[in-house]
Amino acid sequence: MRAVVVEKFGTRPTVQVVRDPVASPDGVVVRVEATGLCRSDHHAWAGHDDTVTLPHVPGHELVGTIESAGKDVKHFTVGDRVTTPFVCGCGTCRECAAGDSHVCPYQTQPGFTDPGSFAELVALRHADVNLVRVPDHLDAGAAAGLGCRFATAYRGLIHRAALTTGETVVVVGCGGVGLSAVMIAAAIGADVVAVDIASAALDLAAGFGAARTVNTAGLSDAAAGAAIAAAAPGGADVSVEALGREQTTAAAIRSLRPRGRHVQIGLFAEPPHIPMAHVIAGELSVFGSHGMPAHDYPELMALVESGRLRPGDLVTETITLDDVPDALASMDSRHGHGVTMIRP
Repeated sequence: MRAVVVEKFGTRPTVQVVRDPVASPDGVVVRVEATGLCRSDHHAWAGHDDTVTLPHVPGHELVGTIESAGKDVKHFTVGDRVTTPFVCGCGTCRECAAGDSHVCPYQTQPGFTDPGSFAELVALRHADVNLVRVPDHLDAGAAAGLGCRFATAYRGLIHRAALTTGETVVVVGCGGVGLSAVMIAAAIGADVVAVDIASAALDLAAGFGAARTVNTAGLSDAAAGAAIAAAAPGGADVSVEALGREQTTAAAIRSLRPRGRHVQIGLFAEPPHIPMAHVIAGELSVFGSHGMPAHDYPELMALVESGRLRPGDLVTETITLDDVPDALASMDSRHGHGVTMIRP
């Protein structure tokens, strides 16, 4: 099969012909229909993730059709159209038994611990625990996004922060996962304030349901904080940081009202300092969101099926495997907005 292969961190990958994967006894091999280009893939390529070993095939956000299945797989079969959370649980540990496979201590992750989906085929382990059926009529770009961005944002907003209709949420960072959070919050009737330094990203956020947008380009930290505060008088009920930067995380936390809830989704290249005194004084809650277990997907899928959430609208660019090396290596300098989808 053809796949994108990283042979040295931070160096342009190449498209190569590699050996087809083989399904483990409890796993499957999926023929990739579409897979998203995510900032997490860039972190892995740059060497920021110590679970990645070289040579490596990135890619973790996917939809496709089962090509082969191991002998122990009971609930899925060849021909099923599926996606998967990017965190795959083992199915037998204490966390998995409690329904928390997305924080399994023995987790595997396509595109990080295992070869990923920037390829024609990808192997996924523990299929009965980790696969999610996808309706045939659902667009591939929409379905692929459910594996990472939308699932992470949905869990963070709904399951962790318990965002409800009518509450105000400030979303800092309007890349793929931030715009997913905007769309989900708007779909449930929350009042959304979107924050970014790019007008194009904020235009997308407004189109996806943000009631107010704040452009902080060129502003000092104090001025940016004042602008966000003006857009959320009295403070937000919930804040989301989707970039992984110390300054924007601090701004998101400071935007909250007393007893507010912060959701951290953005990944940091280095451990950050956060305004803990502000957290303590305001009795704020700080939550992480790291994907969502497969068994929680039906409620997210129902929101998509209802038409209230349209993840396919977030796809603004479609490329091929041959385009991936340049796209992955140039993510820090690319000026596109929305989500780039790869069609192998």
